[in-house]
Amino acid sequence: MTGLYLSECMQDVKLKLQLRILLNQDIAFGPGKAELLEEIRRTGSISQAAKSMNMSYRRAWQLVETMNHSFQSGLVETQKGGTHGGGAKLTDLGESILSQFRQMEIKARDAIEQDFEEIAQHLKP
Repeated sequence: MTGLYLSECMQDVKLKLQLRILLNQDIAFGPGKAELLEEIRRTGSISQAAKSMNMSYRRAWQLVETMNHSFQSGLVETQKGGTHGGGAKLTDLGESILSQFRQMEIKARDAIEQDFEEIAQHLKP
């Protein structure tokens, strides 16, 4: 989520901006999937990433599968469990998509910041 905040005279005004990339009727990528990729990168595990996000393992797998099927090659690479357990890591494309998406969020926020501030001035206290 990208948020802009304005506080004047005890007013708490926020803009919630969420970008989503749609492929047909599926959300190929969005803020939740970006967060999941960040957690997979951090933990090296889909299971641990899901736990850290208070998400079921099944739901995390569904999101990973949607991402992997939406792009020309997968964003997450997995290794089957064994004596040392399985694991997951972002592919080069996954790292690139995540970085580009976060940059898109910043650019979108920057593009509308002035308009948001002007509109917010007209809200009731």
